Amino acid sequence: MSNDVKTSTTGFTPRGLYRVLSIAEAITWTLLIIGLLAKYVVAPGETGDLILRVTGTIHGFVFLSYGATAILVGINQRWKPLLTVGAVATAIVPYATIPFDRWLEKHSKLDGGWRLEKSDDPRDDNWFDGLVRWMLRRPYLLGTLIVLAIVALFAILLIAGPPGGRE
Repeated sequence: MSNDVKTSTTGFTPRGLYRVLSIAEAITWTLLIIGLLAKYVVAPGETGDLILRVTGTIHGFVFLSYGATAILVGINQRWKPLLTVGAVATAIVPYATIPFDRWLEKHSKLDGGWRLEKSDDPRDDNWFDGLVRWMLRRPYLLGTLIVLAIVALFAILLIAGPPGGRE
């Protein structure tokens, strides 16, 4: 493995992790659309409602996971805040994560590995970058914290109810 593309102990590069979640987000849009068709066209009633709840839950969890991944990769790749917000926002539009992923690739925004060590870059001298490097060197801890944050946010959103309210 070359020194210029560092992976964590999980083996994922920033490009690889981002790509997996951007594709998963697009796939779950398909599931959500199938769930909507099941509820409102094919099987109105309890069966369609159950299908939509299941597909909506899967999509919601992957949506939040993609957002967390876009933020993590954006921080690691030193994207400007607007680009990171744009990456997260692509999850709102069906299938938009895929062309955005391609755009990032075309503009070399996914190049490089994880910033595990301090470099000569003066931006590495702040506490936040130090914390990010520390967490990136502990991918299982970082992953666990991200999953816990996603689960907590997901639970809060479930308690708040679906978009548009309950029927």
